[in-house]
Amino acid sequence: MALMRVDFFSEVLGLSTSMTVLLPQRTSSQIGLAGNAPAGDPPVLYLLHGLTDDDTIWLRRTSIERYAAPLGLAVVMPQAGRSFYCDEEHGNRYWTFLSEELPALCHDFFRLSDAREDTFVAGLSMGGYGAVKWALRDPGRFAAAASLSGALNLAHRRHHPERPIDPAVWHTVFGERSPVGTDDDTVALLDRYGADGVEAPALYVACGTEDFLYDDNQRFVEVARRRGVPVTVDFSPGAHDWAYWDAGIQDVLAWLPLRQRPAGGT
Repeated sequence: MALMRVDFFSEVLGLSTSMTVLLPQRTSSQIGLAGNAPAGDPPVLYLLHGLTDDDTIWLRRTSIERYAAPLGLAVVMPQAGRSFYCDEEHGNRYWTFLSEELPALCHDFFRLSDAREDTFVAGLSMGGYGAVKWALRDPGRFAAAASLSGALNLAHRRHHPERPIDPAVWHTVFGERSPVGTDDDTVALLDRYGADGVEAPALYVACGTEDFLYDDNQRFVEVARRRGVPVTVDFSPGAHDWAYWDAGIQDVLAWLPLRQRPAGGT
């Protein structure tokens, strides 16, 4: 695969930022790794980072390049600070950056498919929340969305007795407002699933049973099932750590409904 760290200017954020990108490359003589590239523009996975990380973290903590190479899948990993992928109340417009500017720039910069059936989003923790929120708010963009250890019951975390969200982070992102019932509430967004005649993306929710976010993920799945929203669920032993996420992203890639297409040239 081709690996790029892309430094660019965001008009939405009004500053220079970065993304890490993997692009498919068909290879046959590279020792230890066989790369694939489909004919035509490749499918793309937007892969989102967690609260304390940046766009490089998936590459540094997992073997995402090795896992994606045989699939012919491009992987775009943007940087979003501690924004919870929101337009912050006292910060910057990371939701607008993610949902509008980033896809447009990626299609300007790279040769990527813009077909819904070739477009996916996933993330861990804060990024799991961002992935599910993006898919439910813009279902026409994605064929599938996956959350690993996602903060899927965000309002519950504000005053959680054991692991609350840092008040300074909350103030920056939400100010004094509550996300309950808004476009930043993933539980409330379940009501939109399949609405308005738009085909809903497939959803995948995984969380370790020893994870401090396990109860939040359970509640999200329970609400989804009560509302008739189909979700592929993987609740298995694991904590909020990279051992779990490195294994989990492999399961996500195996689950993605990638289209079978002829291979491209060398």
